[in-house]
Amino acid sequence: MVFAEVVTEKVFGPETPTGPYKHPASITELDNGDLFLVYYGGGGEYADATAVFGSRKPKGSSTWTAPRKLASDPFRSLGNGVIWQAPDKLLWLFYVVRFGDTWSSSRIQVKVSRDRGETWSDPSLLALEAGMMVRGRPIVLKDGHYLLPVYHETGEDREIVGPDSTSRFFRFDPANRQWTPAGIIRSKKGNIQPAPVELASGKLIAYCRRGGGYGPVTDGYLVRAESGDGGLTWTEGKDSAFLNPNSAVDFIRLRNGHLLLVYNHSMQRRTPLRVAISEDEDRSWNRYRDIGTGEGDFAYPVAVETADGKIHVIYTTDRRKQIHHAVFDEADIAKR
Repeated sequence: MVFAEVVTEKVFGPETPTGPYKHPASITELDNGDLFLVYYGGGGEYADATAVFGSRKPKGSSTWTAPRKLASDPFRSLGNGVIWQAPDKLLWLFYVVRFGDTWSSSRIQVKVSRDRGETWSDPSLLALEAGMMVRGRPIVLKDGHYLLPVYHETGEDREIVGPDSTSRFFRFDPANRQWTPAGIIRSKKGNIQPAPVELASGKLIAYCRRGGGYGPVTDGYLVRAESGDGGLTWTEGKDSAFLNPNSAVDFIRLRNGHLLLVYNHSMQRRTPLRVAISEDEDRSWNRYRDIGTGEGDFAYPVAVETADGKIHVIYTTDRRKQIHHAVFDEADIAKR
């Protein structure tokens, strides 16, 4: 069987005038068919005056609009931005504000837009505790609540994710419009940046980025945990069968019920970037394809299935200076 080529485009690079650093990116499909992308940019990961920028690709267009600043702070630098449109069409922008020299000083802020990102509300603090960050988009649970994956990172070492770092969650009740803290995933070596999926009413699984450092290891795996009560409590995080070089992962449920996992299939490097498919609710994963290969880094993927059935993956390369956008069909992920 011949599988179609994965079409990949560079969206933005160092030449885009928001600073050389562009990482990580997040994407959502709007109700009118536009794609909306955000990232935080500036002089570097820990540079002063970083901000969150947004761009859209109108439905039917082949080009992205010039990025414009969506969030900034006159006294602090910003971090990870997450964009997501809820079922009621409200567009949410979550992002990180760094209060000190390391991410363990961060808090989470949020803005909303009622006109598909043309204008935005003032910012509101979502998480007040130091060390709280966001990376993944919310999911809508079968009971109608939203579940936002977040994480709590500890320590002052920029090169190590501490063993007491944890994946966490907030639940949103559309009836009272309140976000409330939910469960925590703890694991032996620490874990962050969870990506949850609901299999049945209240039954969830999450894959998380492992803790530890960035050097070569022989025991680096994605951390997996389960919840039976809609994310209010979680089992202890355990090493899964999936390799992980201390890098981000995304995990989504497709409309046909299949599960899609996109991650770095390595314990030591952020290459290759692999897409895997499970047709039996996480019991087996016998379909996969590498969509980013070779030297360099292919990191921080975010996946979305659009209304036309296409799968889109956004990720960054070139030491977090370029944003890439891959598009393919599920049928292009081969059985092995």
